Amino acid sequence: MSTLKIAYDPIYAHPLPEGHRFPMLKYELIPGQLLYEGSIIPGNLFSPGLCDDQVVLLTHTHEYLQKLKNQTLSAREQRQIGFPQSPALTQRELVITQGTIDCCAHALTNGVSLNVAGGTHHAFADRGEGFCFLNDFAVAANWLLHQKTADKILIIDLDVHQGNGTASLFAHEPRVFTFSMHGKHNYPFRKEHSDLDLELEDGLEDAGYLALLRDTLPAILEKTRPSFAFFLSGVDILATDKFGKLKVSIEGCRQRDAFVFSSLRQHSIPCVVAMGGGYSPDIRTIVEAHCNTFRTAKEMYGLD
Repeated sequence: MSTLKIAYDPIYAHPLPEGHRFPMLKYELIPGQLLYEGSIIPGNLFSPGLCDDQVVLLTHTHEYLQKLKNQTLSAREQRQIGFPQSPALTQRELVITQGTIDCCAHALTNGVSLNVAGGTHHAFADRGEGFCFLNDFAVAANWLLHQKTADKILIIDLDVHQGNGTASLFAHEPRVFTFSMHGKHNYPFRKEHSDLDLELEDGLEDAGYLALLRDTLPAILEKTRPSFAFFLSGVDILATDKFGKLKVSIEGCRQRDAFVFSSLRQHSIPCVVAMGGGYSPDIRTIVEAHCNTFRTAKEMYGLD
């Protein structure tokens, strides 16, 4: 039987100044919970290296990468990202991005692979935004295209916030179809144009959310016929989320993941998953919702 492979490194939980630490806790707690309950064993986890500059440059500009590596982002650029710049944070982004790339190889073998972090979809070619420095899905997608490993890629972005950086990066790339299903009245307030955007009204509950997804995703798969998919499984769609404005339950979130996985499996499309956002006040809610994604993937793909 094949083994579920999960990208994780302790640097994912890199400490930040006061006021920024809470969002990082989940990156340590998710693998810890999965190991504790026996859903995974240490052999399921692998630690990525650093993404090579030449791979990053398939997506991001040379000037921007040098600013990250030389610690020369302006104060305004750092405010736009939302994190104070540091060498450790740059290293963290390069490791997360390589983790998503490494997951591609495992997904091609096993059908699915997951990154405990990633889904940094607000990063543009020449700048970061919204707590995102590098766009890991975009870098990995461009790497697959460059390697000729995939000829048509689908990015399924179900974070509550639009993947504006991803939409911009692939606006003129017909080999990548970007699908974002996000809050209409949520960040970013100036949206980019994905290949398909579904804007959700505040207060949408399980039934309405899942109906929209079930009506939309199969048609996208039939139209685009991708050879590879990326799935951003943000849990900021939860009713408990401080910023999400939707009313989806933990069970509704799990059903969302199950539907995406079953749809991709039906068409034999390999999938890489990244966790994306989650900002419920109780960290246990965030961890449980994210852990459901790993449990569901392992069960549905029949992996050890």
